[in-house]
Amino acid sequence: MTRIAAVGDIHMGPDNEGTLRPAFETLPECADVLLLAGDLTRHGTAEEARVVAREIKDLAVPVVAVLGNHDHHDDKPELVTEILKDAGAHVLEGEATVVTHGGHRIGVAGTKGFGGGFVGRCAGEFGEPVMKEFVRYSRHRADTLRAALEDLAQRECDVRIALTHFSPVPDTLAGEPPEIYPFLGSYLLAEAIDTAGADLAVHGHAHSGTEHGRTSGGVRVRNVAQPVIGGAFHVYSLPGRDAGPPSGDAASSAGPVA
Repeated sequence: MTRIAAVGDIHMGPDNEGTLRPAFETLPECADVLLLAGDLTRHGTAEEARVVAREIKDLAVPVVAVLGNHDHHDDKPELVTEILKDAGAHVLEGEATVVTHGGHRIGVAGTKGFGGGFVGRCAGEFGEPVMKEFVRYSRHRADTLRAALEDLAQRECDVRIALTHFSPVPDTLAGEPPEIYPFLGSYLLAEAIDTAGADLAVHGHAHSGTEHGRTSGGVRVRNVAQPVIGGAFHVYSLPGRDAGPPSGDAASSAGPVA
């Protein structure tokens, strides 16, 4: 079994520095990788990014991350990415990586993603230029996720995971006001996941949402926003690709954050 620890929306800043580190230091006992599903900072500043970097530096398991909308707010996502990479994290945007731990080869394809809504209630590439740009941006993010997952399909991996900030399905948004669903995710991400294939999809962003969902193609989706999972991370255990279809993942939590 491959053990995937994941959390998103940790919104770190100087006043909560050090709150996650004790839990993260237990990861070698329970997980093979740590996935960070965006909104790692509050406003995307370098100071906040350095707080995150100190939480994850020199962990004994690989760390793979995507940025979220909060991490873009200060218009310096490249700087945030550089700071996290300097701390040892693999930060993905339309890219794939394969990390190894404990003999497990874990493939992760990542993108922030974007909004736009879901089938039957979604934005269309029509009308004003700004609306066309909105939908094209969302489609481009989904296209890069599909390409990254297809890249993983050509590489030797025990499991393949789609890591995003925005949600690919409405299932995991249950609990959020329906009026804001179009700003929380896009069906285009789910189409990319189902087309290219994945064993698990992980996202954040929906603080009042629900943990469990599934794409129309049957890929399990988990909302790991910290307010949803209520702990420093959740761990999902996945069988290897040669072990047959999973009967459902086993999840465990690191417990609440102080």
